[in-house]
Amino acid sequence: GEILESNVVIGQNWAQDCGIYEFTMGATGKKVKGRYSFIYVFEDGEWKISHHHSSVMPEGIVTAEPITETEVRSLFNLWNDALATEDPCEVAARYSKNGVLLPTVSDVPRTSYPAIVDYFTNFLKLKPQGEILDGNIIVGTNWAQDAGIYEFTMGATGQKVRGRYTYVYIFEDGEWKISQHHSSVMPEGTNPQPITEEEVKNLFQLWNMALATEDADCVASRYASKAVLLPTVSDVPRTDYALIKHYFEDFLKKKPQ
Repeated sequence: GEILESNVVIGQNWAQDCGIYEFTMGATGKKVKGRYSFIYVFEDGEWKISHHHSSVMPEGIVTAEPITETEVRSLFNLWNDALATEDPCEVAARYSKNGVLLPTVSDVPRTSYPAIVDYFTNFLKLKPQGEILDGNIIVGTNWAQDAGIYEFTMGATGQKVRGRYTYVYIFEDGEWKISQHHSSVMPEGTNPQPITEEEVKNLFQLWNMALATEDADCVASRYASKAVLLPTVSDVPRTDYALIKHYFEDFLKKKPQ
């Protein structure tokens, strides 16, 4: 793979790299361009992939729906307004038909409308309201990505919770909806491990070199113990080592680089 466009955010013992990359499939010569987000965590003395989202860019769509970076950011406000209704169905309606939610206070990926409703049924009891503190936006053809740091104030308790986020929006049925949403609490309680923006970008090269070995175990070992992989050519979230390895056993047959 080759990164074409990148936005890096660095936190305490975590880093996020989001953008656009392209793969050349050595088995066929085909080139595939996709959106990506990697969230890395420092685990057992090494930087590992905690969350990896990858999806093919929908360039085959003839009519592009224009959207500005300001309008992308306002999509968060629509979601936040839905939280304020305290109606889980209102919140779930902000997600696309095949939306995926990797939520803050649950280890279970939510990949259907009922599952997303179920998560927010409990989460809304805290009366959360969010604010984006820092974010990077990428706009594509009928998709957009907003990734960074946000903070919630829980109206039920007054507690403030800061987290990392990634939203991938798509234009579906005449409306912008959330296709992918990852949220995780920031691990501020641990000793910080310094890392530069260039070093974060180089972590992709470690993963890319693992692909070149064509060894699924080698690739899967780049992921953290509680990693989540939302892969390019599968609709199934991979949430443990065995599932991540299984995905790459098939994907590596294409000889991606």
